[in-house]
Amino acid sequence: MKNKYFKLGLVALTMIAGTALQAQTTSGDIAQNTANVLNGTVRVIDNKGTIKYLQAANGITTLTNSSTDVTTTTTWQLGGTLTVNTYIDVDGNAFALDGIELVDTSVLAASTDATDQSDHGTGTGWTLLVRDEVTGATKKLLATDLIQSGHERFSSTTTSPVSATASGSTLTLTLTGLPTLPAFEQVHVYRNGAKLIAGVDYTIGATVGTVEIKPNGTAPYDWAVNAEDIIEVHYIK
Repeated sequence: MKNKYFKLGLVALTMIAGTALQAQTTSGDIAQNTANVLNGTVRVIDNKGTIKYLQAANGITTLTNSSTDVTTTTTWQLGGTLTVNTYIDVDGNAFALDGIELVDTSVLAASTDATDQSDHGTGTGWTLLVRDEVTGATKKLLATDLIQSGHERFSSTTTSPVSATASGSTLTLTLTGLPTLPAFEQVHVYRNGAKLIAGVDYTIGATVGTVEIKPNGTAPYDWAVNAEDIIEVHYIK
């Protein structure tokens, strides 16, 4: 009977020793993580007793607070710096943000001084976020680069005066700042408040920033430009 209890005791000691060895950590990776315990890591023990470390990286930051009873609480939150390209495949599911504040354009105008990859607080106004379809990357765009518009009025007293131009001739008007104009369908020209026909009565000049007025010389629609006329040019692109 004593031999039987002795053997059972040996078996129990062997099992305890085996469990202790199984829980012991000798991996080089764990040793490396141990060196980073103070750098935003959380030490945990799995159901086998193995010590492991959870680390925050790539857009996740950690906030650690120590209370008076020396209890340390580590909180993970979004807001860190991405260290690698990151893609989220929504796989047909909605990916949305609720509670986003609307821009009050009557108070805050579109930005004109935002710098490349600027941090918040370095510019004024607001910009637009757009998606690069080649890489899928989200980039920012000045609102003024998305839609540009302009208006200029010409008369006999302006710097680009309206001179008398007979039917069949061409009057070239130069816009201030020499803006690159879009196609003539996006440019609207008015003579004394009456809309001229795009591509017939006017077109975009060969020189940048110019509009060519072409009075119609074909009866019964022929017309001419008089020196007292007021020509207005509107464009949007």
